Amino acid sequence: METVIILVFVFGYLAITLEHNIKIDKLIPALVMMAISWALISLGIDDFSQWFDSAKHSLMENFGGLGHEEKMHLMEETLLHHLGKTAEILVFLLGAMTIVEIIDYFDGFSTIKSAVNFNSRKKLLWMFSILAFILSAIIDNLTATIVLISILQKIVKDRSVRIWYAGLIIIAANAGGAWSPIGDVTTTMLWIGDKVSTGKLFIYLFIPSLLCMIVPTFIASLLQPFKGTLELQEADDKPKNKFSSTMLFLGLGAIVFVPIFKVITHLPPYVGMMLSLGVVAIFAEIYSNSKFAISAAHAEEHDAHASHSPVHYSLSKIELPSILFFLGILMAVAALESLGILFGFADSLKENIGLVGTEPAGTIVSDLVVLLLGVGSAVIDNVPLVAASLGMFSEPLDNQLWHFIAYSAGTGGSMLIIGSAAGVVAMGMEKIDFFWYLKKISWLALVGFIAGAIAFMATRAIF
Repeated sequence: METVIILVFVFGYLAITLEHNIKIDKLIPALVMMAISWALISLGIDDFSQWFDSAKHSLMENFGGLGHEEKMHLMEETLLHHLGKTAEILVFLLGAMTIVEIIDYFDGFSTIKSAVNFNSRKKLLWMFSILAFILSAIIDNLTATIVLISILQKIVKDRSVRIWYAGLIIIAANAGGAWSPIGDVTTTMLWIGDKVSTGKLFIYLFIPSLLCMIVPTFIASLLQPFKGTLELQEADDKPKNKFSSTMLFLGLGAIVFVPIFKVITHLPPYVGMMLSLGVVAIFAEIYSNSKFAISAAHAEEHDAHASHSPVHYSLSKIELPSILFFLGILMAVAALESLGILFGFADSLKENIGLVGTEPAGTIVSDLVVLLLGVGSAVIDNVPLVAASLGMFSEPLDNQLWHFIAYSAGTGGSMLIIGSAAGVVAMGMEKIDFFWYLKKISWLALVGFIAGAIAFMATRAIF
């Protein structure tokens, strides 16, 4: 039965990676393989000889000797445990995405667009790379990519030039998301799972992540597509919302407040995110009441938004398919973890390649394993890889292994356009070809990834 469950996972995963070829949204195989995996566990519960206790992070010694009813009860408790942990991540993401949509409702990101008053390609490249790096750490790399490519489309006319900028935005956004607990789903998973803390994450990963952004951007700035000047889009004559700047800084400040709330209260991050969402929503409702002037200039905008509140409108705009995908993939990985498959894989990995050896040798080999995980996240989605690592390793909070995993999984996905959420959304928004990205951008991402990894090893030696 274990073999069948593994095959279900493999085929489901294959369907996810071939999403664009088979024309089936990746959330569908994710949800199907999750449901089938748990159904097979329930039907074959008496055939399993081991069970992984997620609460104690160890294999149960006497699982084979338990009766059917006891095993079913244990399975239900385990399923509920994993659903709770997954829900923490999903609720957190829902809150963050809704706040960003509220900012966009008030045209808050126009403040950033208005700052572009030059046409130097190189200068524009550095501006977007730095913005992607900073914004992704605050509002997550997926959202930062959506925001910046939306702004890019309003600034740069030529699509053949825009896709070069989009490629570097992906690299910078993934690099920026790696050092922030709210910057990337995988880093958020490690943070919520009490594997990394905000302070240590910054200490260990800020410089490696910064180099991962700076090195590719510097090399790209020397390439032909970023030389000379470019033709900018003409500014639209849409009246500027008087609350746009206020909502931008209020929304971003509310998201930044979440890690502070966790440190003060020791409550899970989603509680702080719900508080932040509530505060932003209050101001959004207040401002929306005085947002529209009774004039012909505002008539079209009024008709578009008057029938619903900013919060309801923003909730209708969030990426629900992404939320359901994360639910399916995380719960499918949880099924493999519960059967002890990931735990057994980790043990065999350690024994076969020498992770349990002398300290220097063990560190070198574990570094290679984590680097391979980073490369793997370019081919396979990084979410299940990190979810698997949570089940594979039992190192304590702020162990350097977790920080290296956060870096590798967060930035390694840039090497292929399908390797990260930021890449996938950019691919959709600008219709970027997989092989164009592989030829033009992948090597830049690889250079940045290696530069950051070397910097991490140096930082680890110092601290």
